[in-house]
Amino acid sequence: MKLAEAESTMQKTVEATQRSFNSIRTGRANASLLDKVLVDYYGSPTSLKSLANISTPDATTILIQPYDRSSLNIVEKAISLSDVGLTPSNDGSVIRLNIPPLTSDRRKELVKIASKYAEEGRVAIRNIRRDAIDAIRKQEKNAEIPEDEARDQQDKLQKLTNKYTARIDELLAEKEKDITTV
Repeated sequence: MKLAEAESTMQKTVEATQRSFNSIRTGRANASLLDKVLVDYYGSPTSLKSLANISTPDATTILIQPYDRSSLNIVEKAISLSDVGLTPSNDGSVIRLNIPPLTSDRRKELVKIASKYAEEGRVAIRNIRRDAIDAIRKQEKNAEIPEDEARDQQDKLQKLTNKYTARIDELLAEKEKDITTV
């Protein structure tokens, strides 16, 4: 695994962690809350985004308008069964999700969930580092690169690891601030 490849993979891990944070509900309506919702559409799991127009007309409402009106009930059921924690209301043409204000207990719970996602991201980055170091040591053992170059690459890899774990920590701090701000 080359340094550029490791860095690219670490960047993708940070982006995946950011997407996980986006799926955590704050006190404001955000269409990305529904990113992980899958609808059983004609026998295959399909993302809600590809089946409906999702909008936020105001700060406390998410509006879901399925492209195929006959899928309204299965979309509503999928949202009810998901871990979003919101109850959909169906008026026959659109589904509304009202975002209630968060209680202090729920805020603490959401901060714990965000911390868990951040830790998963940090562990993934450390695993990428471990795999890259193993590859560097293997190259060194096979005399493909000299010992001092192997050390330099490992140092650079550690700096990349520190950079991307710090970025995850920054994202976590932003998300915690979003969750705890009333």
